Amino acid sequence: MAITTCVFDAYGTLFDIAAAARIAADEDSESDLAHNWPKLAEIWRAKQLQYSWLRAVAGVHTDFWEVTRNGLDFALEALGLQDNPALRDRLLHLYWELQAYPEVSQMLQDLQAGKVKTAILSNGSPDMLDGAVRSAGIGNSLDAILSVEKVGVFKPHKSVYELVEKQFFCLKEEVLFVSSNCWDVAAAAGFGFQTAWVNRAGDPMERLPWVPKHIMKDLSGIAVLASGT
Repeated sequence: MAITTCVFDAYGTLFDIAAAARIAADEDSESDLAHNWPKLAEIWRAKQLQYSWLRAVAGVHTDFWEVTRNGLDFALEALGLQDNPALRDRLLHLYWELQAYPEVSQMLQDLQAGKVKTAILSNGSPDMLDGAVRSAGIGNSLDAILSVEKVGVFKPHKSVYELVEKQFFCLKEEVLFVSSNCWDVAAAAGFGFQTAWVNRAGDPMERLPWVPKHIMKDLSGIAVLASGT
């Protein structure tokens, strides 16, 4: 079935989640962060996701900004950086201004030129997503920005994926869902979307009941994939 709508996860898919730690490290080459910013970025992201899953299972929702702060606090303490409030504040500020990956802007324009609707579907809160979209300058290339705050539970709960159908009045089979998170793509495939996993790091496949239909190294080929050519 032809693709009418292409939906993207935000963090790690459109936006470089390591950018905040990398930029903060570059700003102070003598800091402790300069030597271990990749580890901080890795732990921060892992705890951010873990806390979202645990809250979803426990039925104790909060917005993604709280989860992001909790994940950072864990990461800073894990690396012995918890006594640097200025660093914490700077990292949190930078998270609102994450850089988009280089191919994102052109890819979105190509999709819209092909008459494919485009959207973000993210755990992020509306304010966070608006900030990232403005910072990246891609707002004019998106038809919708959908946040889990509309349903009050994080991915991979199926009610999150249902937001796409409600927004675009489309069939599941007409949606191409794209994420850098294999678990997210797997859940979307189980929901009934066509899927593409952007596996930038060359990670192994998650052991889940569903698998991505397509695997890509970056987003540059998404418009061609959506067009069916």
